[in-house]
Formats: sequence, C-alpha cells, structure tokens
Amino acid sequence: MASKVSCLYVLTVVCWASALWYLSVTRPTSSYTGSKPFSHITVARKNFTFGNIRTRPINPHSFEFLINEPTKCEKNIPFLVILISTTHKEFDARQAIRETWGDENNFKGIKIATLFLLGKNADPVLNQMVEQESQIFHDIIVEDFIDSYHNLTLKTLMGMRWVATFCSKAKYVMKTDSDIFVNMDNLIYKLLKPSTKPRRRYFTGYVINGGPIRDVRSKWYMPRDLYPDSNYPPFCSGTGYIFSADVAELIYKTSLHTRLLHLEDVYVGLCLRKLGIHPFQNSGFNHWKMAYSLCRYRRVITVHQISPEEMHRIWNDMSSKKHLRC
Repeated sequence: MASKVSCLYVLTVVCWASALWYLSVTRPTSSYTGSKPFSHITVARKNFTFGNIRTRPINPHSFEFLINEPTKCEKNIPFLVILISTTHKEFDARQAIRETWGDENNFKGIKIATLFLLGKNADPVLNQMVEQESQIFHDIIVEDFIDSYHNLTLKTLMGMRWVATFCSKAKYVMKTDSDIFVNMDNLIYKLLKPSTKPRRRYFTGYVINGGPIRDVRSKWYMPRDLYPDSNYPPFCSGTGYIFSADVAELIYKTSLHTRLLHLEDVYVGLCLRKLGIHPFQNSGFNHWKMAYSLCRYRRVITVHQISPEEMHRIWNDMSSKKHLRC
C-alpha cells in the first residue's frame, strides 16, 4: 500500500511539473465558458441548514462543493482544523506544508485536520490536476466559484461553512495562507493549551485598526459605494488567525446577511463586529517577512512570505535543534 501511494505521489509531482510547464510555455490563456469541469465527481454532502433564518439572505453563498472531504472529522474529532488558502499552481507550497508544520501526525494524542481551500480554475487542466492531487492526499476542498484574488472572501466562507457542517465539534480553527510558516509548538502548547477548557466566541491574531484605501491603484482599494465609512472595525490579518470552532458557524450565518467585500480579513472583521466578538491582539502572529533565526522563530506563531524551500529548511533546523537553548 505504501509503495502504491509513493508511486501515485511521484506521478502527481511529475504531472504537475509537466502541466505547469505546458501552461506557461505553450498553452494560450483559457477563458471561462461556464462549463463544469468537475461534473463527474461524486460529492458527499449533508443536508445543510442552520436553523430558521427568518430574513432573506443578501449573500446566500449558493455554491456547490466540487471536491469535498465530508468524513474527515467522523472517526476522531480534531482539536485543531487548519484551513489554508491556496491556488491551483501552488502544488509545491501545499506539499511543503504537508511535509512540515501541516503534517496531521506531528503531535501524538492531538488530532489535527489540515485542509487546502480552492475555487474553480478557468483552465480545466489545472482543475484535473487538483482533482488527482485530492485523490492521493484527501486534504482539498473546492467550491464552484472562480478562484481569484477578488474571491478570497468566498474561499474563507467556504472553509467556515465546511467546519460548521462537517466538523462542528472541533475545538479550534486556524485560517492561514500557503506562504506562511507556523510554529506549531507555540500554537498548540502556548496559545491553545489542549489541557485547558476550550474557549468559546474566541478570535485572535494580528489585529489591525485601519481604514479603507481610496487609491484605485492599490491592491487593497475599497470604493466608497461599497464601504462608505472612514474606518474598518478591528480585524485580524488574513495571513493567519485562530478562532474557537463555534465562531465558524456564527460567521457563516452572519455572512448570509452581510454585504460581500473582496477584502477577506476586513469582511471577517465586519462579521465579528455584528456578532459582538472582539478579536484579541497576539504579538506572535506576524504578517511580514522575518529573516530566519532559530531563537527568533521560536518566539513567534506565524511568519509571512516563506517559500517551499525555506519552509523545509526552517522546519528541519527547528526540529533538529529542539535541545538547544536560546
């Protein structure tokens, strides 16, 4: 069985490399035609309801799962679910996470569930590659919205929906990105503390207090007609934040009646304000690049802009030098 999985993995790596080379060198850009390249996939779903919602949703999130892992939490309830926002071409980043901090078997006696979040790509070749990857690793979920920067909010809401529907008894959830290094020891033992009673209505990360950028040239441009206020509510940087699992359902339900914004972290902050949940500041979450130092990285929870090669190097160094003091 192990050799079969190894062969499938090697085949997947080779296929990914070939497909990405083909797409970047010889293949013209495809346009989305409205077809459903995943239509042949059998999707297992539960009846999805959240009680009696009396008002008509203005943001119904009417998307279907194209790839799903509905039984991932059935045998063992996770202490922590990790939701990682990624894109189709980031196979190397996903594999680096699987082999380092995102390995579900890193902590004996502590169940962790790792999931990569994706939308649908306009190119059916990339969709097929992700489907094959999913069949090997069983850690990918996809809904049928177009995967793009402006749909990052939909991607996070998909993750919230999945937790609320298929893993509601988990204790905590982390949402992060595929270029983030996570110090799992600090996250598990210093912040979440499995031996203590799980918190409720809890949300923490790097809290930002700011306002909308009106410069149309900015990546974070926010038009006045979409958000007229001069200040955002406090929100956690989307590079990495932690919340108690009960908050997933609360945010998802609130999003159904909250006008959609393309800035995912700001939008989650809006939902938290409606819920009366104030995010806690935690200096361990860094939303910027940090030069590697063993002692420095031992003090943090997240670091941004880490390549797959750096991910392996940092993980291996920290794992082999746990006996050293700073």
